Amino acid sequence: MMTPKISGATQVVGLFGHPVSHTLSPAMHNAAFASLNLPYVYLPFAVETARLAEAVRGIRGLNLRGVNVTIPHKERVMAYLDRVTPEAELIGAVNTIVNDQGVLTGHNTDGAGFVKSLEEQGATGLQNRRVLILGAGGAARSVAVSLALGGAGRIVIAGRTMDKAREITTVISEKICDKCASVLDIKSDRLPGELAEADIIINTTPLGMYPHHEIPPFVDLSVCHPGALICDLVYNPKETSLLKAARQRRLETLSGIGMLIWQGVLAFQLWTGQKPPVELMRHTVEKHFIK
Repeated sequence: MMTPKISGATQVVGLFGHPVSHTLSPAMHNAAFASLNLPYVYLPFAVETARLAEAVRGIRGLNLRGVNVTIPHKERVMAYLDRVTPEAELIGAVNTIVNDQGVLTGHNTDGAGFVKSLEEQGATGLQNRRVLILGAGGAARSVAVSLALGGAGRIVIAGRTMDKAREITTVISEKICDKCASVLDIKSDRLPGELAEADIIINTTPLGMYPHHEIPPFVDLSVCHPGALICDLVYNPKETSLLKAARQRRLETLSGIGMLIWQGVLAFQLWTGQKPPVELMRHTVEKHFIK
């Protein structure tokens, strides 16, 4: 891996989370910085919840250019920022902070990163697309809000916790598009019908993640129409059991690696004002995963 050069002019960015030992973001971003010969370095910071306010003050105190934010701080960190973008406000979470001369602005590049990965796949023109989102957690909310902002025709949130699913659809209905989002109990006998009608099906749950990657998919894809796109936000392994089942049925698939890469690309651009080498970032990430 290319190593960034450290000097007195180096600008520091990083990641706030707990734990952070598993993160691939330092490798991905530092390879990109070095490739473009940019004076930046990306570091992981293990920040306990009780220390979050101090850590955010440290962004100003140490003049960090910015940080990514991951579990468990994405929602709580918003209270300590000067500004939050409208999209991050709708999502209710921040995954990227930019420091402009002491003014901290919170962004959310997760959902937008997923939309970019869709575009990269060739899935453009969301206006008439019917989307089924499996899960109702933070990832589901970021994806649902960004798809609604992108003009998705219909969004169904299928979750186990109906209160969380309703929170997502309420935000979309009140702030973005009235009546374009609805909820469904993921155990409902209506699920096969929704699977059959959906143009884009997105798993936002952790089911199928390594080391539990051999567990069969929890939905039956046999009812899906031939043009359906099956997406899994799980990115390790690159091809989950859900995506394997989709491929066996000759359905189009989209790995969660795309969202991981593009949320990083968008954060990189916010910090540096430059477009990073996307394929280098992808290669850096992919070589760490099981096949």
